[in-house]
Amino acid sequence: MSRPVSLVVVGAGMRGTAYARHAAAAGARVVAVADPDPARRAAFAAEHGLPQEDVHAGWTELAGRRHADAAVVASPDAEHAEQAVALAGAGYHLLLEKPMATTEHDARRVVQAVGDTGVILAVCHVMRYTAYTRVLTGLIEAGAVGEVVSVQHLEPVGWWHQAHSFVRGNWRREQDAPMLLAKSCHDVDWLLHVTGRPVERISSFGSLTHFTPANRPQGAADRCLDCAVEPTCPYSAPRLYLDCLNDPDRTFWPLSAVTTDHTEAGVRQALREGPYGRCVYACDNSVVDHQVVSWEAAGGQTVSFTMTAFTPQEHRKTRIFGTHGYLEGDGLVVRHTDFRTGREEVVDTRAVSGAAASDEHGGGDEALVDAFLAAVAVGDPGLVWSDAATSLASHLVVWAAERARETSTVITLP
Repeated sequence: MSRPVSLVVVGAGMRGTAYARHAAAAGARVVAVADPDPARRAAFAAEHGLPQEDVHAGWTELAGRRHADAAVVASPDAEHAEQAVALAGAGYHLLLEKPMATTEHDARRVVQAVGDTGVILAVCHVMRYTAYTRVLTGLIEAGAVGEVVSVQHLEPVGWWHQAHSFVRGNWRREQDAPMLLAKSCHDVDWLLHVTGRPVERISSFGSLTHFTPANRPQGAADRCLDCAVEPTCPYSAPRLYLDCLNDPDRTFWPLSAVTTDHTEAGVRQALREGPYGRCVYACDNSVVDHQVVSWEAAGGQTVSFTMTAFTPQEHRKTRIFGTHGYLEGDGLVVRHTDFRTGREEVVDTRAVSGAAASDEHGGGDEALVDAFLAAVAVGDPGLVWSDAATSLASHLVVWAAERARETSTVITLP
């Protein structure tokens, strides 16, 4: 990197903080932040040594003129499009958290703005950037399985993660963004990346089945702290969040989403007063808790994707069926069976990754940030592994799948 890339960060929550830390560790300069929450922006400013004049409550102060080479946009999903369009107009290269927008119209606005201004856009499809993905796609490209005929892919959201983020938390309402967009656009993008073929026809089924008032246990209270059923409930908020106090890895997430007071008293107060202490059967959630998406791609290739809440929180699991071989992976380890020899090979991708392959995104967060910084430093958008059109294509598949689910039809994509 010829000189340090400078960044402004819009949204000092979990993702904005994580990307800024990775960028700073890679040698970038974080020069400004915008966040409406005074505690979050103060903590962010202190971490990065920002003077008060570079700490803003509103993002428009940054979009008024270019303050840095690039902007990290990690604000609430519904704000992405407006901010990305304005920041691109000011000349910022963009590291844009997924989803790129919550509607097709707004996603196309982002693509248009990037095309008009010539800035580099990297949507945070972090699963593309893991060592595991590189190994898997490398085997496919080398012909290890012959022609890929079909794929099975599972996203095990995890029972407590569903309760935290998609029942009690910020991504619970379908009118803000459907589950397939808010959570699983990662997976749709990854499957398109791995298979390399455009989708032609798609169907989908799924619903909100369990986290509803109809399944509320007899005697359950509106809040876990008042509930006689809580000790035996799988979705107990006190069990989840108080246990985080004994685990440093979980104090940043999920606990910091609940409270910044990481004491037992602080957690109990947050569960008494805030959204994360509510009974999962008495929330205003509407996103699905399980969904199946099936599509046929060019050449007759088929893909089946299942997202479900009712699992441990684990890495995704994938099976790839080819004419000459078979691949099975769990986000860390890839097993390859060669039909021509009958031999089986197991590759542990942690051995080939310099990043923290065991973290939530398998080292993808760091690798994405590194690729974006390198692209900005030398002005080469090719160093980012998905351009604006590619990101739009995966979002269009998500919206087509949702139309298929809502109308109980098979959707043909142009």
